[in-house]
Amino acid sequence: MSKKQPVKRVKHVPQRTCVGCREVLPKRTMIRIVRTAEGVQVDLTGKLAGRGAYLHDRRECWERGLKGALPNALKTTLKHEERQKLEEYMSTLLQEAEGTGTAGNHVTV
Repeated sequence: MSKKQPVKRVKHVPQRTCVGCREVLPKRTMIRIVRTAEGVQVDLTGKLAGRGAYLHDRRECWERGLKGALPNALKTTLKHEERQKLEEYMSTLLQEAEGTGTAGNHVTV
């Protein structure tokens, strides 16, 4: 008789879709944008209450997202100040097309 091997549980990894390029990746590798009562903001913790949308750390995805996909995903219209804050954050991101898809890989200015 052979002993039963314990079943190794595979940990569930939440997946999210980038609103810029529509690629599905693990949630932790994306940057969350959230609509709160105070307005739209970048949520680096991923834990703020509010409606969220996700983007890669690539500038191309942010440019596409800001054109319309991001406000649509957040079900809001971006105010001028909110758009400026998001564009400022976008300017710190890598320009290269080969972006790694990991949050936190941005250049500080």
